[in-house]
Amino acid sequence: MELKRISPEEARDLLESGEGYTYLDVRSVPEFEAGHAPGAKNIPLLHRTSFGMQPNQDFVAVCEKALGKDAKIITACMKGPRSMRAAQVLIENGFLAVVDMRGGFHGESDPMGNLVYPGWASRGLPVTTEAGEDESYEGLSKE
Repeated sequence: MELKRISPEEARDLLESGEGYTYLDVRSVPEFEAGHAPGAKNIPLLHRTSFGMQPNQDFVAVCEKALGKDAKIITACMKGPRSMRAAQVLIENGFLAVVDMRGGFHGESDPMGNLVYPGWASRGLPVTTEAGEDESYEGLSKE
């Protein structure tokens, strides 16, 4: 299955469509806690450690338990590359309806750090720091 990429506005429209889409924020817990799309679920692809970013060995298992392989998922991260990788990992592991939001939460930048494709927050879409137990990684990863 080829990965479909959508704009933040298309992601918002899917989330509001009533079709059951889930915004899956694959950023680290601290990044998520600093601000995210309302209703987003946080399952990090990588964890921030004192040794840098390290793979979350439980990523696929927590996604399967919390969302299910038939869930309609929109992956998103900070700038785009992490969520593209997360989407590919999910598709490779049998998830059936995954799209990736281009630009992530803050937006894509060029090598000089200039914003070249605004993300969710950069486009003025809703942002919150609130998260229920069914949205936080701590809650989603419980046995």
